[in-house]
Amino acid sequence: MAVSIPVLVIVIALHLIAFVLAVGAERRRSTAKVVPDEYDERAYCVYGTDASTAYGLAAFGLLLISQTLVNGITKCLCFGRGMMGGSSTTCAIFFFVFSWVSFLGAEACLLAGSAKNAYHTKYRAVFQVENLSCSTLRKGVFAAGAALTLLSMIGSIFYYWIHSKADTGGWQKHQNEGLGMAASNYTESTERKG
Repeated sequence: MAVSIPVLVIVIALHLIAFVLAVGAERRRSTAKVVPDEYDERAYCVYGTDASTAYGLAAFGLLLISQTLVNGITKCLCFGRGMMGGSSTTCAIFFFVFSWVSFLGAEACLLAGSAKNAYHTKYRAVFQVENLSCSTLRKGVFAAGAALTLLSMIGSIFYYWIHSKADTGGWQKHQNEGLGMAASNYTESTERKG
């Protein structure tokens, strides 16, 4: 199997867009502040934008599509033709595992960050505004997802590239086969005609 440039471009583009969305989600995390109710003596939480939830889920989806594409083309290292033995196979297995570990870490950060960012505290406090705690996403969850997205991209690219080199590509090693070097009867057939 040869390395396909369009596949590499699509995988890189999907990962980079997911990275940008994850960084955008980190920058647009929901903020909350305690606001006293103007009609009674209670306080409640007012939240800012929920854009980071949508950004995080979009990054989650793009990363999932990219990982599915790479593993679908390489047949997930398990279901395809056998690979040639040697250091290429070892490197392909290493980057396969590296790609999956970083992918799962990125997906966990993006999904958990989106879920936590969407959660808003619904209760109110009476008289004690300073004791009301508004639930918000801690800083760095989407940033960790973005960093792991880049690591997943690197792992996926190297895995695809090395797998393509280690794959037999349909050619099998044949031993003790060659051209049959038997005596030719060409001279006998020309003598009979002439």
